[in-house]
Formats: sequence, structure tokens, C-alpha cells
Amino acid sequence: MQYRTLGRTGIQVGEIGIGCEGFIGKTGEQVREMVDLMVAAGVNCIDLYTPNPQVRIGLGAAIEGRRERFVLQGHICSVWKDGQYKRTRTLTEAKEGMAEQLRTDYLDVGMIHYVDALEDWESVLKNGILDWTMYWN
Repeated sequence: MQYRTLGRTGIQVGEIGIGCEGFIGKTGEQVREMVDLMVAAGVNCIDLYTPNPQVRIGLGAAIEGRRERFVLQGHICSVWKDGQYKRTRTLTEAKEGMAEQLRTDYLDVGMIHYVDALEDWESVLKNGILDWTMYWN
């Protein structure tokens, strides 16, 4: 695996990462096996996109005890409500969504989820989400 430095962060990220949607419908054992294969191949970047809490619970268990091996990217403004994914621009919901992601003590990278129009970006700014992301941990 070749690694690159992520911007000015100093974080080393493999050129190949994995997203969580491939874990949907998998047992905890299957997720652990997939994570073991990732580690063996040198894959260290996990994009946490999937607001489904069951997927994140399984992944959290699979990386337990080896959290420091991974670069975790969380999705800001993505929440699980009433059994389904929801995009939000509400600061309170954004905070709740980040707190639940993988139930780990920290995330390495945050990405504001699904900004595809000027109105979305203006809403992120107006509602204080960008300001808050500067200080979350």
C-alpha cells in the first residue's frame, strides 16, 4: 500500500480506503473478517458513511483495541432518524449525528455531507455548523 499525507494534517492515508456501505447486512464476525483483511492489505482509511447504527456498532467492535491503526472520516450533517437516513442542516441534529458515529472517542476527518447547491452551503454557514466543526473533538 502506498500512503499519502492528508493535506497539512500530517495524517498518513492509504491510497485505497473503504466505505461502510459494504458492511450493510453483514454479521459482526463478517465485518471483523473484512477489517482483518483491510489491515493485512495496509488499508487504513474508513469512510463512515452509513448512518445506520447497526453497521457502525459492528464496525466499532471490529476495530476495538486497534483504533489507532485507522483514519476515520465522519459525515457531518448525516443522521439516522425514524429508521432511515436523513440529511440535516440543523446544528443540534448535526451534533447528535457526529456523537453517534462509531461511538469512538475521536474522528480524524470530518466531511460536511451532501452539499450540492449554494443553498446547502449557505444553510451550513447560517446555522453555525461550519463554526462548530472547527472545535469538535
